[in-house]
Amino acid sequence: MKFGIATFPEKAIQDFANSYRKRYDPNYALIPPHITLKEPFELEEGMLPQAVEHLEQTAQETAPFNIHFHKISSFHPTNNVVYIAVEKVDEINRLHEKINRGHLHHESGYKFIPHITIGQKLPQDELLDVYGSLRMLEVDMNSWVDRFHLLYQLENGSWTIYQSFLLRG
Repeated sequence: MKFGIATFPEKAIQDFANSYRKRYDPNYALIPPHITLKEPFELEEGMLPQAVEHLEQTAQETAPFNIHFHKISSFHPTNNVVYIAVEKVDEINRLHEKINRGHLHHESGYKFIPHITIGQKLPQDELLDVYGSLRMLEVDMNSWVDRFHLLYQLENGSWTIYQSFLLRG
């Protein structure tokens, strides 16, 4: 089964992100706006209890924290993605590192950059046009992170929550 780990921002931020995602993100209907804490990975069902135990331990050791979204950015030219950037926050980086240990460790092809995708798989011209206009937006939003979610992918490609983990550190 394919799993992923993410946290969802507060509703106002999701609404802001969705106002762009419905037009620029083909995954709009598959998952709400989120910050990926661990990119999608395969996990055999027999390994699920150990993964859940690891995530429970991680949540126990991690205190809730605030994150600040401060601008629109892009991964261009590496990827044609436009996103809402999270201002450097050590807590979210530490949470990502803790999650990606033990049974859930794997090398990633990308450096972890916390963000909410608002546009992806855009043709080059459209990407440059969209990013050119959106980067002028003033972004100043905060969200409280007090939980993360183990998600699994359904046959239709959409993602649903398997289990949520409350930060209690």
